[in-house]
Amino acid sequence: MNHRLCRHLVFWSWATGILLMSSEMVSLSQLKFCSSNIIDHFFCDFAPVLKITSSDTSLVTWEDFILTLLLIVLPFFFVIVSYAYIFISILKISTRTGRQKAFSTCSSHLVTLCTYYGTIITIYIFPVEESALNENKLKSLLYIVLTPFINPIIYSMRNREIRKAFMQLLCNRK
Repeated sequence: MNHRLCRHLVFWSWATGILLMSSEMVSLSQLKFCSSNIIDHFFCDFAPVLKITSSDTSLVTWEDFILTLLLIVLPFFFVIVSYAYIFISILKISTRTGRQKAFSTCSSHLVTLCTYYGTIITIYIFPVEESALNENKLKSLLYIVLTPFINPIIYSMRNREIRKAFMQLLCNRK
């Protein structure tokens, strides 16, 4: 990894996101909103906006589905396949402590990654029914609030001193 490659990766990640999301915003701006202007959600998310429109949303829904596949599902599968190769490499490490250290490092990242991507995929891939709107609010909280909240906890649990302090805290409560 050199600085030039790093700049290219950052630029193309941002450019792709901006271009694809701009096309979706243009599609959303073509919709008619004649009824309520109150969105039943914690933030202005895609499904609640579609819920209050009086237009046909099939084209926008398909566009969102395709973008979700490209921007969420494909990167997630790429990371999972990468982890499969990493786990195969870990199994080839000759010492048990080396394998445990490597697996500990990877497993904490994998837990955070699966929490984040799992909730996003269930929200944006599967169609929302009227009864599932409150469920989607809860899932949205998982990837917006819970993942950043548990991330430092998961990574700090690898630290021996923090684990020891955590165990003492648990023992004192009993």
